[in-house]
Amino acid sequence: MNIGDLLEPRAIAPRAGGGSKRQVLSVIADIAARNYGLDAEVVLDALLEREAAGSTGVGHGVALPHARLAGLDRMRAVFLRLEQPTSFEAVDDQPVDLVLALFAPTDANIEHLRALARVSRLLRQGELRQQLRQARTPDAILSLLSREAQPSAA
Repeated sequence: MNIGDLLEPRAIAPRAGGGSKRQVLSVIADIAARNYGLDAEVVLDALLEREAAGSTGVGHGVALPHARLAGLDRMRAVFLRLEQPTSFEAVDDQPVDLVLALFAPTDANIEHLRALARVSRLLRQGELRQQLRQARTPDAILSLLSREAQPSAA
């Protein structure tokens, strides 16, 4: 699976505002609604429900919010680089500035878990995180995530 296949340039915000975790999730919900034909309130509620079960802040300034949503025909994603790091109650207590949200159809159990695992592994790469923090355009971010998502030769 290529993470780049889940994203499109319009679903990438390289200079997103933040504030609180709820505000960040609201920005994600608005972008998902505009790009994937979803209801922003439904998306926000699903993201908040998932966060209530435990923070999706995975450390190193990264958060991976996710939800299953009716109305999707395949996995989708939204990427934000926050101008001001935001507290996400991450496992390392560090504020978050890179957010990759995943959305799956309601019946995509295995696919959803595989995508989460893949994104988590991908964003553990310190060099990639640094490149994402320096990228200035949606196309540059998409290129980094697409390139890095390619399987490496053994």
